[in-house]
Amino acid sequence: MSTTLVTETTQSVPISATPSALNRSSTSDSKARSRYYIPRPETKEAERKWQLEQMAGAFRIFAKLGFADGGSGHISLRDPIQPNTFWINPYGVHFALLTVSDMVHIDEEGNRIGGADKLINTAGFIIHSAIHQRRPDINAACHMHSPYGRAWSNFGKPIDMLNQDSCMFYNDLAVYSNFGGVVFAKEEGGRLADALGASMKNLILQNHGILTCGGTVAEAAAFFIALERACHTQLLTEAAIAPNGSQLKKNFVSDEEAEYTKKGTGSPEVMYMQFEPEYQLILKETKGEFLA
Repeated sequence: MSTTLVTETTQSVPISATPSALNRSSTSDSKARSRYYIPRPETKEAERKWQLEQMAGAFRIFAKLGFADGGSGHISLRDPIQPNTFWINPYGVHFALLTVSDMVHIDEEGNRIGGADKLINTAGFIIHSAIHQRRPDINAACHMHSPYGRAWSNFGKPIDMLNQDSCMFYNDLAVYSNFGGVVFAKEEGGRLADALGASMKNLILQNHGILTCGGTVAEAAAFFIALERACHTQLLTEAAIAPNGSQLKKNFVSDEEAEYTKKGTGSPEVMYMQFEPEYQLILKETKGEFLA
């Protein structure tokens, strides 16, 4: 006799006839796979196109979320074909106007080697160049002067493990405490890369803002959105327990629980899937205008 499960309508359905939808999805050839996966193209040329499209899409999402700030802010993408070079957005173009064809392809010295014939942000080049050179596992990096990340950065502290979303950054968030103003010196870029170390992907720049990285644009962008919101949560929490004498107090997630949660919510694959719904929405809202 076959095992059955009971649905909400109390009808019995053979389990064998009902593939589980929990953490799994079906491909066109009926093979099951985890719902957390990164659909990488088969060729480097296709991967370049795919990542540039997601890069342009990320800027549109960031604009919608209020992260645009004049000429400040940049996303960089390591080129899949020439990995010692990278793509970056042009200086002085609003995030909501950026398209794939606006991106500038530059080498390690900041020389334009392809893409749009436009100027780039010097500070952006210095920061991103140092990170890409130091960390071959990082293919994309996002740095914006977003409101809550910028506000929390003034304290020069990491975020607390307050909830599930904060745990995305457990042992994966560094603080760079040397504020050197606008980054125009190559040495400053190196110090930022040093702060990330050999494995961390996320950084709070004291009195400056936040920076997030990933193996894909989607991972870096999803981390950025999550860290901005975690900073917002931190600020709300700190405000709720002030002034001294409040009867409220912070309860923290334990190290063991935070580490477990990080593995389930902050992996490259999960962060990719965190970004995908935002990307699909911006595609629909703009009718894919940024893909040009």
